[in-house]
Amino acid sequence: MGHKLSLVHVCLSAAYAVLFLLVPSSTRAQLSTDEHLSQEPFWPTETSSPRESYAPAATCQSCHSKIWATQKITPMANAAEPINESGILHSHSKTNFSVSHFHYEIKTGSAGTRYVVTDGQQTMDYPLLWAFGVGRVGQSYLFKKEDGNIYEARVSFFEVPNSLGFTPGRALDAPRNLDEAMDRRVGTAEIRKCFSCHTTAAIFNGLLDEKSMMPGVRCQACHGPGAKHVSAMQAAQVAGTSDPGAASMFNPESLQPADSVDFCGACHGTYWDVQLSRMSGPATARSQPYRLESSKCWGAKPDARLTCIACHDPHLPLETESASYDHACLSCHVNTVGAKPTADHPGAACPTATKDCASCHMPKVFVPEMHADFTDHRIRITKKGEPYPE
Repeated sequence: MGHKLSLVHVCLSAAYAVLFLLVPSSTRAQLSTDEHLSQEPFWPTETSSPRESYAPAATCQSCHSKIWATQKITPMANAAEPINESGILHSHSKTNFSVSHFHYEIKTGSAGTRYVVTDGQQTMDYPLLWAFGVGRVGQSYLFKKEDGNIYEARVSFFEVPNSLGFTPGRALDAPRNLDEAMDRRVGTAEIRKCFSCHTTAAIFNGLLDEKSMMPGVRCQACHGPGAKHVSAMQAAQVAGTSDPGAASMFNPESLQPADSVDFCGACHGTYWDVQLSRMSGPATARSQPYRLESSKCWGAKPDARLTCIACHDPHLPLETESASYDHACLSCHVNTVGAKPTADHPGAACPTATKDCASCHMPKVFVPEMHADFTDHRIRITKKGEPYPE
């Protein structure tokens, strides 16, 4: 028996060695989010800090009013909201969807928002509690039943076609019964993941604190708990000094390029998060860090000019015009036909155009379950009719 186990271990070790050799060298230094959480003092989605270590959300506004004003209108800041604050549902007071003999309806009125499903003979009706997503593409909903557990509505609202449809990944051709047609219970691990990425200070020691959490991804979700920082700043003001000392907040800008992309990937999907999930096909376009780290130009030595924050300021609303990102492309590429790459600009000039780089090299990919196009962050030279590159 001992000999057989040894052989198994040898075989597994060999298999892992082969897998390691097959993985591009540029991604070997990347980590999964779980690995980062086990190693870093602070990382997005961490759940070890008690609610008391966080300052009230609006506290940041007193010193950072300009950043506060723009960050609060970003998609991240509005990634989750109590159901009564959903602008989508207030502007669509009644919306419907049907499949087989099941009929779905979400209706909003003075008594709140209710989720109703019927099979023609029986009807189930529950008040919705949480809306996840700003609605630029869609919005999904959570509610509770009598057992106190959290459930995900089987349907979500989608901007296109401006109505309800199956929640991504939850489609059913023929639900077996009304319960299955209506919802899916959300497990404890998934609750931690969902609320950690859509809200701030929601989870402590594995438990959800709905009363004290801050809806949306606010300052402390990326900069760490701020109660000590606020106290230190207030004490410094009273003392007439300007140094809050050791209570400074975490600054993601200080991260090395590979870690910087993984930092955003804690919620948007790192290279290894996606690999380990076995996700494939166009759906991976939703995991922008994974696709970016799969790009040829990510290289063996990641460059700060090719990180998420090199193109996107998380404190500002998302830019949607491709020309807005030309400056990032041209920080690495020469922009004159015939010009030779340099040490500072190692990328060759594009022979086709000198602007709107992303419109060609980061094509839109249609993700069926989302009913929408997503920008593919796997930067490349595209060819007409090519299959989605994995």
